[in-house]
Formats: sequence, C-alpha cells, structure tokens
Amino acid sequence: MPLLDVHHLTVDLPTPSGWVRPVADVSFSLDSGATLGLVGESGSGKTMLALSLLGLLPPSARRAGSAEFRVSNIESPSANNTLDLLTLPENHLRRLRGSALSMIFQEPMTALNPVLRIGAQIEEAIAVHNPSLSRDDVRRRALAVLEQAAVPDPAARAAQFPHQLSGGLRQRALIAMALSCGPRLLIADEPTTALDVTIQKQILDLLKTLRAQLGLTMLFITHDLAVVSQVAESVAVMYAGRIVEEGPTAEILRRPRHPYTEGLLRAAPSLDKKVLQPIPGSVPQLDALPPGCAFEPRCPLRLPECSVALPDLRAVSPTHRARCILIKSENGN
Repeated sequence: MPLLDVHHLTVDLPTPSGWVRPVADVSFSLDSGATLGLVGESGSGKTMLALSLLGLLPPSARRAGSAEFRVSNIESPSANNTLDLLTLPENHLRRLRGSALSMIFQEPMTALNPVLRIGAQIEEAIAVHNPSLSRDDVRRRALAVLEQAAVPDPAARAAQFPHQLSGGLRQRALIAMALSCGPRLLIADEPTTALDVTIQKQILDLLKTLRAQLGLTMLFITHDLAVVSQVAESVAVMYAGRIVEEGPTAEILRRPRHPYTEGLLRAAPSLDKKVLQPIPGSVPQLDALPPGCAFEPRCPLRLPECSVALPDLRAVSPTHRARCILIKSENGN
C-alpha cells in the first residue's frame, strides 16, 4: 500500500486575468521508503504541487482531487489510517505538518528566519510537536538532529544566525529542521540548486544516507535529470502543470519518449558535451496555454494534430508512460 497516493490533483489560482491552473490532473503513487524525482523547468508546477500537499497554498486557491496519506494510529484521530491531505481540517493538517510529513524549502537564505538563531528555529518546531518535552530535552534533540545532518560543531552552529553560515551549512540546517520531528515523508524542493558541485554532491550523499538510516520516503523536486539519477528510483517529468512522462529513472534516462524529456537531457551539462542544446522558447504562461499539447510550440517533432487536443499518458512499457501523440503512432493504437 502506498504511503502517498495522489489522484487527479488540480490547483487553481486567481489572477487579474482570471483563474489559472498551475497543477492540472496530476496522479502518482509513492511507496514507503521510495524516492520519486519530480523534474521540470521553473514554472512547471512542481513547487505548487508540493505546497498543495502541505496545505500551504494561498487562501484563495482551489484544490480538487485527492492525496491519500497513510498515517499511524497515533496520528489519526479515527480508526481510518488513510487521510486525504486535501480535505483535512487545518488544525489536523498542522499536527501532521512537520511530524508525519515535512519539507525542505527552496533557497535556505529565504526559508530561514534571518533574525533568529539556527538552534532556536529548530527548537521551535520540536517544542510545538512535543509539548511534554522539557526545555533541556528540546535543546538536546535540536543538537542531535544538527549532528545527524552532518553539521560540524552543532552547539556552535546552533548559536549562530543564518547569515553566519555558508550555503552548504544553511542547507544542512534546513534538513535538520525538516527531520527534527521524525517525518516519514520528506519533500525536498530543489535542495541543491544554489550550491556548487562539491557541496551539491555532499548534500545528495547526506540525503541518501538519511533516507537509508531513517527509512524516509522522499519526493525530490529538481530541474536537473542528472541529480535525479543519483537519488530517485522513479521520475515524473512535469510541464505546464501536467506530468508528461513517468517511469523508472534508468529507463527514462536511457530512452526518453517525450520530446520535452529529450530536450532536458540534451540541455544538461556533462564532461563529454562540447556544446549544450537548450530547448528553444520558454514554458508558456498559464493564462495563455496552447489548445493542444502545451509543449507543441517548442517541440521539434510537432505534427499538425499536436495543436488540436491534449494527448493522454500512453503506455510505453508496463511501468513507463508518456503524454505524446508519437507514441500512439509508433504503437499503432
């Protein structure tokens, strides 16, 4: 049974030009202990999807679909051990947020409070979810999770402010904060974007180690398919709010079947590439999506019928699907 089972998740946001849909009919399952990589350019809807699961969207946002999250008997007020994150009352979701599911937010310099010491920010989360702990116990747990996140000299770092830490240490502090109350589902939103290659590798290794030690389930958000190959067994590629390809990471990296995924791979830097091939154009504005496939204006393989109707996700193999009309042509059905 999946730890998280998302069905037809849709998010609508009001804008001056009308309602827009940054997440459109997204479905996926995440088994306990597994990692799913969610990949796409900025503006593809990845972060909005994550925020919708945590109930952190603007009050005016509308959500539809379901996101069934399997909890323990302690976390559930009823006999039912599966809760829909999209319909939970705010007070119940607040109890789950940070304890059962947690998130490493993008860009630690803005995610951390600049006027509070690192230790105080971690202790606050621990104290809220564990009101029976003494102040000394809360402090000891905060130092323990900093050590768990490979922060050197945790006591000294806990006494510092965010601006006194390097980018890598700030990211480790955010990881410690996310793990401070023992969540089972960890959402990591671009945790390596602002880091140099060496520190990026250290953070990825740390997350893999913590996942193995703690039995974490992870939803790993990134724009970099090369990063996904190091941390996730499966991948879902998003474009303009929809999943356009999904399947085992190794299979998709070896033979992508959607032109957008192929474009992301061609644009990824590597030592054996002399010239990168960027995808022409940009992600379309949500209030001006084309009538058919959203990628059609940028696609080098587009056909006239691509602009007519949105293609379905079609099976490439029993575990691999892509939203492309060319798959229909190749399979002949």
